[in-house]
Amino acid sequence: MADVLSQAEIDALLGQLSSGDLDLDKMQDTKEKAVKNYDFKRPAKFSKEHLRTLEIIFEHYGRLLSTNFPLYLRKTVAVSVASSETVTFSEFTNALSNPAILGIINFAPLNGTVILELATNLGFTIIDRMLGGQGAPLSRTRDFSEIEMTIITKIVSACTQLLVEPWKSVVELSPTLDRIETNPQFAQIISPGDMIAIVTLNVKIGEVEGFMNICLPYFTLESVMDKLNTKYWFSTMQETNDEDYQDFIESLIRRVDVPIKAVLGKAMISVNDFSGLQLGDIIRLDSKVDQDLNIFVGNIRKFTAVPGANKDQYAVRLTSVIREEET
Repeated sequence: MADVLSQAEIDALLGQLSSGDLDLDKMQDTKEKAVKNYDFKRPAKFSKEHLRTLEIIFEHYGRLLSTNFPLYLRKTVAVSVASSETVTFSEFTNALSNPAILGIINFAPLNGTVILELATNLGFTIIDRMLGGQGAPLSRTRDFSEIEMTIITKIVSACTQLLVEPWKSVVELSPTLDRIETNPQFAQIISPGDMIAIVTLNVKIGEVEGFMNICLPYFTLESVMDKLNTKYWFSTMQETNDEDYQDFIESLIRRVDVPIKAVLGKAMISVNDFSGLQLGDIIRLDSKVDQDLNIFVGNIRKFTAVPGANKDQYAVRLTSVIREEET
């Protein structure tokens, strides 16, 4: 802040001006003001405030991906926001490889669609894990087969549904996956010169790392742009105490499906014997008839049980719980 003049200093300046001792022209600031060129081809429709709010939204989205992806891939997944920027749609599509994984998502009730782009190395890693492999990407990129596209569609559909919760404070979304495109030329959802915001997520599946880009056209977000600021964002966030948060987490966990299997026993047989098995053949297991079965939750042994039946279905009755320190 500039120094405040006292009344005596003001009187002295006025006296010098009236006597001519002080030249007013010399006191004027002759420095030219800096002029910033405005590019009408790239209008600044997204401010830094908008990009920051989008980063907050997708930080929440990244945490949901980190929690839900391991259920499909049985491997640790880390997701974080890498960057956000505004570019034209043509710049985004020109930077895409071919083949690419492009999920065209209907952002209802908002107008238009958005694009979720997944790096191809992540796509092949997901396919390998879903088919029982170690999750290693291909050394050379190739086109996806129909079976592989079915798996990718399932994963991108799951990613689409996870968009609902992070956007809840801005708009109640009902997103649906319209289609998957592997050729960028068939993913022209807006004019090439239209502005978009791109939020880049860094996804790490085990040791494989790649990017997930979310393309958000201004046309799609135009009706909610006023809500994409941190002031509105934090004013609409509801404060919850620890007990409410704990109840919320527990309610989410209770809805998670977990695989449970009862193991009768194990046996080692030759491939020749296995290929020649017929109805009525007997396989000798390594467990006894009066021995309890092991019950696995996922790949963790959690219970023992005895076999039985419930109406017309096989069933087991739990006999003991195996604590963590006992495994």
